[in-house]
Amino acid sequence: MSKKDFSLPEDFPQLKNSTFLRAARGEETDHVPVWCMRQAGRYLPEFRESRAGKDFFETCQSPEQCCELTLQPLRRFPFDAAIIFSDILVIPQAMGMEVQMVPGKGPSFPEPLKEPEDLQRLQPNVDVGKELGYVFKAITLTRHKIEGKVPLIGFSGAPWTLMCYMIEGGGSNTQAKAKSWLYRHPESSRLLLAMLTDVIVDYLLGQVAAGAQALQVFESHAGILGPVEFREFSLPYLRDIARRVKDKLKEDGRDVPMIVFAKDAHYALEDLSESHYEVVGLDWTVDPRQARERTGGKVSLQGNMDPCALYAPKERIADIVKKMLEGFGPRGYIANLGHGLYPDMDPESVGAFVEAVHQHSKLLIKQM
Repeated sequence: MSKKDFSLPEDFPQLKNSTFLRAARGEETDHVPVWCMRQAGRYLPEFRESRAGKDFFETCQSPEQCCELTLQPLRRFPFDAAIIFSDILVIPQAMGMEVQMVPGKGPSFPEPLKEPEDLQRLQPNVDVGKELGYVFKAITLTRHKIEGKVPLIGFSGAPWTLMCYMIEGGGSNTQAKAKSWLYRHPESSRLLLAMLTDVIVDYLLGQVAAGAQALQVFESHAGILGPVEFREFSLPYLRDIARRVKDKLKEDGRDVPMIVFAKDAHYALEDLSESHYEVVGLDWTVDPRQARERTGGKVSLQGNMDPCALYAPKERIADIVKKMLEGFGPRGYIANLGHGLYPDMDPESVGAFVEAVHQHSKLLIKQM
């Protein structure tokens, strides 16, 4: 990606609420920022109405529809950040694989990778501007439409997580086919992970060039790996992504905070805190105080309320949030769920979560 390609549009509206970005960098804020993974989703009636009868990936390829879906939750709730509506599987698509979203089943690859020879079917050099330009257009459009209300987050799936989908052909509880590659075909596994890393780096840089103000890398299938396999087949590529993106951004005089979310990789907190990301996202299996102790103040933390806590009465949600905030402390912390919002959740419960974070964090900060 050339310097010319990386020029940022200069006419974006001025950012009015930088709380999320400041917390990501460990700076002082007047409240703990909050956003939710999958905050643009089926729990919102307006989302279901917008998506009715439309193919999922056709929606992903429409900048106007992605912009609208990204903005919907901001009209309801005072979130401190928005995340662009897209999907992690646009990268396998850009590499030449067919992916379908099957209602009631989820993503499906009609021709998954079965043997190392199948790697030859993949595009070796992906032109992200050509193949994924629709995501960049959605980001630029949304930066304008969001009118500086909050920062916009771009994202990508991590190499191991994408590899799982590409080999399994869809969702899996065991990831046994993908994991078998690690043991049977370690060199081919590394080749595929490296190929994915190259595309992800260009993709994330393209998102920043389009206007993304922060980046999150989703290693959603980290927990299926043990510590040894994680350090061999996930962590090096996560580190490489952050290092290469940051080196390029530094060349261009930019500073965009990056978040790594390795779900269920509680055994790797120390490693993740030294992997070049400003923020480490946590699922709900990690104790906040232990997370602080184990990361040693090297990074800001994000998470980690159990999504199912939003099924509780609103008063109980407030109590859970209060304890979570007390555990993390109000500095260097971004409130979020430990995973995404579920489709059957009550929007009012989401509102109660956001309100509780803002209310209790302001009190905690006053007491400091």
